[in-house]
Amino acid sequence: MSSGEPFYGGIPVFRGFTSLMDPALYAPLPDDWSVGVADIVDSTKAIAAQRYKAVNMAGAAVIAAVTNALQGREFPFVFGGDGASFAVAPDDVELAREALAATATWVREDLDLTMRIALVPVSAIRAQGLDVRVARFGPSANLSYAMFSGGGLAWADAAMKRGEFAVEEAPAGTQPDLSGLSCRFEVMPAARGLILSVLVMPARGVDQVAFRKVIEDIIHLVERSPDGGRPVPAQGPPLKWPPQGVEFEARTRRGGPLLARRASVLAYTLFAYLIMRFDIKIGGFVPSLYKRQVVENSDFRKYDDGLRMILDCTPQLARALSDRLAAAAREGSVRYGLYQQDAAMMTCFAPSALRSDHVHFIDGARGGYASAATALKAMMAAG
Repeated sequence: MSSGEPFYGGIPVFRGFTSLMDPALYAPLPDDWSVGVADIVDSTKAIAAQRYKAVNMAGAAVIAAVTNALQGREFPFVFGGDGASFAVAPDDVELAREALAATATWVREDLDLTMRIALVPVSAIRAQGLDVRVARFGPSANLSYAMFSGGGLAWADAAMKRGEFAVEEAPAGTQPDLSGLSCRFEVMPAARGLILSVLVMPARGVDQVAFRKVIEDIIHLVERSPDGGRPVPAQGPPLKWPPQGVEFEARTRRGGPLLARRASVLAYTLFAYLIMRFDIKIGGFVPSLYKRQVVENSDFRKYDDGLRMILDCTPQLARALSDRLAAAAREGSVRYGLYQQDAAMMTCFAPSALRSDHVHFIDGARGGYASAATALKAMMAAG
């Protein structure tokens, strides 16, 4: 067993998202660990070209590739829409490096996007006077997602963008193991009015107590709305055949001509569609239970040195959130980005349909986190 599992697996899971900012929930990463970061270069241009699904697939591919390289061992990660961040123990760092390098090559060759990748020692982050602390939030009894605090993840991301700690792409033709990665569900139209992408970061030098108060206020506003603003319908996301994500899923598969992989994915997804559509139990697989788990396991809110949420909300709630954040920005507590659209989308990582810990990454379907980040950068540039 990797030395990473006892540490991360030993962190207690918290259930109430309202307690997110409690420092006692976060444990410092061991000093000999490393943080991996990845993002899409010029994701704003890809979004403008309506390549939303490709951008999300690239970000989720990082998590799938590293998980498969680590043979399913638990490690903390966070999906960021146009990228991902994670942390690994020293025993796993070379496996993670190879997975990152292969993913960057696959993203360039199969998705026609450029991915920046880096591995940053936690010791280098602490040398900057920052920290990387991790908590485990359980949206359901099925699984937990990592939350990061301490400022170290944001610093690692900025260092990657400066070209520091870079990981070289793998040779041409190298393909990561992306087993379990798919995006078969259709987009999910807003049920309450609009889908709001929210990104809130601390202002430079802000008092942490003041920042915590803003984040708690935002979470309380959301929690008072039905289902906490979850953008996934209670009956599960829409499913059609052939699914929108056929081409992407075909490209995640290894071996053989692309045409043959497309045909294989079409046949398999038809089989899966019929099972789900007519609620047919196959062996230990129960479609209704799986759909319920998809809803419960959806990763629509998180914290990685800043608050990220994809909310299905009313225009009134969107205004209330915007007003509270604008006031906090005037006080110098936060910098933020908001982006409204009419639907959300889901990218799935389910190595086994028979396990309950399949993960489902949520983003806005018309720009999402990447567009909220553009608004955040504009605010930061304005001072």
